[in-house]
Parts: sequence; C-alpha cells; structure tokens
Amino acid sequence: QVQLVESGGDLVQPGGSLRLSCVSSENRIILHTMGWYRQAPGKQREVVAAITSGGRKNYADSVKGRFTISRDYNYNTVYLQMTSLKPEDTAVYFCNADLGGRSVWGQGTQVTVSS
Repeated sequence: QVQLVESGGDLVQPGGSLRLSCVSSENRIILHTMGWYRQAPGKQREVVAAITSGGRKNYADSVKGRFTISRDYNYNTVYLQMTSLKPEDTAVYFCNADLGGRSVWGQGTQVTVSS
C-alpha cells in the first residue's frame, strides 16, 4: 500500500516562510504527477501546486510567485516551499499522487498563518 506522509506544517506569522515535505513509501510514486492541495475550514479542497511527470509546474493564481513545488528523487520527496505567507493561506495541506487510475492522499499537515 502506497503511503504519502506530509510534514512541515506550523504556526507562522504573516510574511513568514515554511517548507512542506511529502515523503512517498515507494520511490516510483513521485515520478507521477504530484500535487499539493489545501482545505480551509468550511471550504472545499483546492489545488495549490502540481508538478507533472515531465516536470511542468502549475500553480493556483493565489500562490503564484510565492510558492514553489519541487521533487527530489533521491529522497522520494515532493516539497512545497511557501514564502510571503498570508492569513488566507491557513489550511490543512495535503499531498496527492495521481497514478492515472487512482489517487493517493496523505493525511495532511496544518499550516496556520497568524500574528
């Protein structure tokens, strides 16, 4: 059973930075399209950033220029570097692997942006 484990969420002040990590239990998984999603209280889950198997990166308009998704094959890990954080970035962040026929989700990591 493939597992994705996120970490790195924390309480941070507005303007601060965090780096989220998503480690896969199997190294072949991160070769697929990987994405970061978030879900704020009372809102639907939304895609934040994604990186395709070919390396193309896509971002939600709300995070363009502030967030960066990357992938490290040596560590079976996908990262989300977040800078210039805003209170509206507060949410549970989830890692996702699109395996073509099915989706695998991590358990989520909480990011809270507050002074």
